[in-house]
Amino acid sequence: MMQLINRLFGRHPENIKAKVEIYTWQTCPYCIRAKLLLSWKGVNFVEYKIDGDGAARVKMAERANGRRTVPQIFINDRHIGGCDDLYALDSQGQLDPLLAAEATV
Repeated sequence: MMQLINRLFGRHPENIKAKVEIYTWQTCPYCIRAKLLLSWKGVNFVEYKIDGDGAARVKMAERANGRRTVPQIFINDRHIGGCDDLYALDSQGQLDPLLAAEATV
């Protein structure tokens, strides 16, 4: 059934090879929106829920070049930015190639 749905909507989750990580707060609407796009594309992502965890927020900010807002998204350890940045990459046709690239170890 999912294969049919994926074909109908032009999704290709089998092409996703990237390691995707997202730092979130549970009730953040931008976090929810970013996770929806990733889920829609069939991405299996690692979510770090940092609600009220100051140490986790510091770690996120260190990885995100000082950015402390959520969500912060990383694809293959490359900082993508937040929700608006993720949607901008998608609208410019640049997100799918990033998701198709295999993570380097």
